[in-house]
Amino acid sequence: MITVDDLAYVRIGTQDLDTQIEFVQRIVGLELMERTETTAHFRSDDRYQSVIFEQGEPRSLASAFQLRDQAALDAAAEHLRSQGLEVTAGTAEDCALRHVRGMISFVSPGNNVVELVTGMTQVVSRPVRFTRPAGITEFGHLGLEVPDVEAGQRFWSDNFGFLISDWIGDRACLMRFDPVHHKLALFNEATGLGHVNFQVGSFDDIMRSWNFLKKQGVKIQMGPGRHPQSTAIFLYFYGPEDVTWEYSFGVREIHGEWTPRRFDPTLPDFIDMWQGALTDGPTWSEDHA
Repeated sequence: MITVDDLAYVRIGTQDLDTQIEFVQRIVGLELMERTETTAHFRSDDRYQSVIFEQGEPRSLASAFQLRDQAALDAAAEHLRSQGLEVTAGTAEDCALRHVRGMISFVSPGNNVVELVTGMTQVVSRPVRFTRPAGITEFGHLGLEVPDVEAGQRFWSDNFGFLISDWIGDRACLMRFDPVHHKLALFNEATGLGHVNFQVGSFDDIMRSWNFLKKQGVKIQMGPGRHPQSTAIFLYFYGPEDVTWEYSFGVREIHGEWTPRRFDPTLPDFIDMWQGALTDGPTWSEDHA
């Protein structure tokens, strides 16, 4: 069994690095830690980066999780190979790009690239230099799209010990590896990145961002609303190349015994206790073309 300590980062491809940098700084509010001709690294908490954009095809490149040390990484590689997966060790160049000491990668059964890392660079000597007051406190969770949610759940449970918090019909499985209700959300869609979540400090932060995003012409996907599964107040919005971002506040923690629940997606409040609807509006890229 592989034990995950925390999320590490997500890598995303882009055909327009400059536009992504502008959006993440001006709209999302993250600190640009490093910029090269082909990459941009953004910080949201004590991690050196939580999001890396790389010039190339606009798609999800990899989701990464932190392990405790090199021994844990070596054991993880051995375990995954025993399950018939091809495991690739990161080169020195790979590790330098990601600011980690060690790395392996593999393709999960849902066809998503996963990276396991150790020795990820931390920045604790100074606060994050957020570029707008969004109230971000940490990199919260990842949403991944998989063609078979139940197969995806079995993979993460059987090999990583992730626990099921809740199901949304057969469409989604919300999973945890620490007390937070979910750090990984699997959605029954084509393979890829569903969304990137950041926790914020208050309900007021959600509402201020909602008004800010509307004034900036950013397309809201959903919210503000409240998830009945995690109790978190949420706000989802689209960035360039349809990267989906989320702010949320007040996520449930699970301590002790817990029985996963199943929510019916045909009910009006299955995803939002306030029964909000998906909303439309001009995309940021249309307004800034």
